[in-house]
Amino acid sequence: MGIVSSTGLGSGIDIQGLVSQLARAETQPQLNAIQRQRDTASARLSGLGTLKSALSDFQTAINALKDGSAFRAHTSSSSDESKLKITADAFAASGTYALEITQLAKAQKAVANVEFAGVTSALNSGTLSFSATSGDSFNITVDSSNNTLEKLRDAINKADGNTFVSASIVNVDNATHTGTVSKLVLTAKNTGTASGFTVSGTDDGNIGGNVSLAQLSSANLDIKTVAQDAVISIDGQTATRSSNSITDVLPGVTLNLAAQTEANKPVTINVGVDNDAIANSINAFVTAYNKLNSTVKNLGKYGGSTDGSGNGALIGDSTLRYVATQIRQNTSGTVSSASGDYNSLAMIGVSVNKDGVMSLDSSKLKTALAANFQSVSDVFSSTDGVATRLASKLSGLLQSGGSIDSQQTSLNKTISKLDDRKDDVNVRFERVQAALQKQFIAMDSAVGQFKNTGSFLTNWINSL
Repeated sequence: MGIVSSTGLGSGIDIQGLVSQLARAETQPQLNAIQRQRDTASARLSGLGTLKSALSDFQTAINALKDGSAFRAHTSSSSDESKLKITADAFAASGTYALEITQLAKAQKAVANVEFAGVTSALNSGTLSFSATSGDSFNITVDSSNNTLEKLRDAINKADGNTFVSASIVNVDNATHTGTVSKLVLTAKNTGTASGFTVSGTDDGNIGGNVSLAQLSSANLDIKTVAQDAVISIDGQTATRSSNSITDVLPGVTLNLAAQTEANKPVTINVGVDNDAIANSINAFVTAYNKLNSTVKNLGKYGGSTDGSGNGALIGDSTLRYVATQIRQNTSGTVSSASGDYNSLAMIGVSVNKDGVMSLDSSKLKTALAANFQSVSDVFSSTDGVATRLASKLSGLLQSGGSIDSQQTSLNKTISKLDDRKDDVNVRFERVQAALQKQFIAMDSAVGQFKNTGSFLTNWINSL
């Protein structure tokens, strides 16, 4: 039932304002209590989200150290990149090598000597056979469906079993330079002698005016580039490969050959551990640790006020205390599985001050890496390594159904229930308001009747 008048006609009272105030006085305390509970739950939920985000960032920084990949970063250099470029992966062996490039790998290229009047010039029907040095082969059956130069080109490129040759057409001057002719060009798909090829053409019959397939046989091809392998010498040892990109001579190192070297003037190759990349990974760990440490402190801080203002969203939370304790214990302890004298973060240059702030002494880390590289790696990635221990703890905290996830689920349910209670109170507010409105309207009507009766009597008496 809605309020139809803000002021009673009989009493002159502000019925709408009075009814609203009375109804709100009855329900507002409940709404305030529900809102306080909801604000508290929402603050805790937000705090858990912040904690989870900081833990996830820390987990990302830890993972690169846990699996040891951070310690497999390598640098590589060539003394002459115009002749040789190199790259080294995580499994490259450190060392210095002298490499000579005697011969580059090349792909065979041949041009048919026969001159076609154009791309639509016809050929005899028959068979064109291709064979590679590797043993691969395929045949092209030439008939009325493909017996023009351009259709033969397409048939070669699309042929089943063709893994080693590509066909193309060039339009060039004829032998007498009096006009333009078309020629068939055949190029090996890959470098190396194994990809070299031969061609054999056989006609089924002689069709007057058409080009014989025999004219496309190897005997009638102009070899522009002979197939050859790459030949290199590394520290005096010869290696022959079919490609100019060589990955299996030095494990973990790719050699990209660009030009021959001069006799007795080898290119010097250096492959080494990338200490800068390792330091960057450890610095990322330090940064993530400090971010997490700062987040934990802010979430659990005491604001100093009696009403709780200024307190952290997770003050007194057991999970927050557990996180702080585990992070501190698992970063400060020694590593029993380290293989050398370096068996703690402090010994490799990672320290934590009295305020809980972590820092990295790059000079101390460099010294440790030079003295015992494996031991430094073990501090993080061995079975009892710092990153290994922390990863296990973080996995439990961040997993679905873990302590943080469970709290978030519970808080979301609590907020949902509080919202339902708030809706119930608002419904009750409407009912109380409607009931009071009905009562006040009835009162106003009665007062109006009394006033009318009084006015009638007054007028009647005055008329006597």
